[in-house]
Amino acid sequence: MAGSIFGKCFRITTWGESHGPALGVVIDGCPAGLALSEEDIQPWMDRRKPGQTGISTPRKEADRVRILSGVFEGVTTGTPISLMVENTSQKSRDYSDIASCYRPGHADYTFDRKYGFRDYRGGGRSSGRETVGRVAGGAIAAKLLRTMGITLCAYTKAIGPVRVDDTQFHMEAIRNTPTAMPDYDASAKAEAYLKTCMEEKDSAGGIIECRIEGMPAGIGETVFDKLDACLGKALFSIGAVKAVEIGDGFQAAAAKGSENNDAFVISNGKITKKTNHAGGILGGMSDGSPIVLRAYIKPTPSIFRQQETVNAKGEPITLEIRGRHDPVIVPRAVVVVEAMAALVIVDLLFENMYAGMDGILDFYHIRP
Repeated sequence: MAGSIFGKCFRITTWGESHGPALGVVIDGCPAGLALSEEDIQPWMDRRKPGQTGISTPRKEADRVRILSGVFEGVTTGTPISLMVENTSQKSRDYSDIASCYRPGHADYTFDRKYGFRDYRGGGRSSGRETVGRVAGGAIAAKLLRTMGITLCAYTKAIGPVRVDDTQFHMEAIRNTPTAMPDYDASAKAEAYLKTCMEEKDSAGGIIECRIEGMPAGIGETVFDKLDACLGKALFSIGAVKAVEIGDGFQAAAAKGSENNDAFVISNGKITKKTNHAGGILGGMSDGSPIVLRAYIKPTPSIFRQQETVNAKGEPITLEIRGRHDPVIVPRAVVVVEAMAALVIVDLLFENMYAGMDGILDFYHIRP
C-alpha cells in the first residue's frame, strides 16, 4: 500500500491495522548519539491512548511502546528505529454488520473502490488507531527539537460551539482536563455540550491549535516544499482533519493589507515583528516568530443513531453502528497534531543543513 511513508531526511513508515496483532513505525534518518528510551516515548502514547476519560472510547489499550531496533545502551545508533505497540483489546465482532455496507463519513466505500477489498474491522489502515506510529515517531522528533531549543505545544482550541478564552490560558490545564483545553471554564462547558451530544447519540468536532517556539528564520523552501505547505500536508494526512490554517488563516481573507502585514522592528538588537498575523511563516519559510497553526476536526463519523446508507450491492439500507467510539476525536488528536508538526520541522531542519556552502564546509571542518 503506497502512502505510508512520510518525510525525506527524517522519514517514518507506519504499519499495522486497528484490529491486527500490533501497530508501529520505522524511523529512518534519526542521527546517532541521541539518548532514547521507551520512557521518552510512552508519555506521548499515554496522551493518545483510548479509554482514559468519559468523553473517549471505552476501548482499553495500554499502548505500551517497545523499541525493537536502532537503540543500543540507551543511545540511537543511526540505523532504522523500529517501534511496536501491541493491540490487546480488539472486538472485531462489533464490526461484522458493516462487512458488506458503507458507513456514512468513513472510508469504507472509497477503500472498496480503490482496492476491491477492505479490512472492515475498525477501518483497518483508515482507523484513527494508525496514528499510534505517527505519535511514536513524533515523540523522537520532538526530543531532537528540544535539544535545539525548539518546543511545540498543541491543545484543544474549540469543541463544537465552545471556544477557549485566550485570557484564561493555563498551560497545566491541557494535561489536567479531559478536553485538553487550556481553559478550565471552557472545558467544563465543552464537557456539558458533549454530554448532550452523547445523550442524543451524536458527536462533535472542534479545533486544535499548535504553537512552535524557538524556530530560527529561513527554514522551509520557496516553491513546492514551503513550510506551511509541508505542515498543511502533514495535518491533512490525519484522517479527521478537514481544514488547516496558519496565523490569522481564514480571517486574513477579509483583512486589508495594512491590517494583515506584520511590521518589522528591532528588539534587543535583533530583527523581529510587531505582530504575527502571518503565523511565523513568510514566503514559505520560518521568520523567527512563533509558528501558529490550527487543524479543524470533523465530528466523529461513528454515531449510534440510525443512518441511511447502501450495501455493496447498491441496495438502500439503514444502519445502526455498534462498537466503542469517541463522541469527539479532538482531545486525543491533540498529540497527533503535535507529533506531525514535530516530524515536519525536524525534516526541514535537516534538509536545510545543506542549503548553503557554509553549512557543508562547517560540517566537514573545511576552511577555504
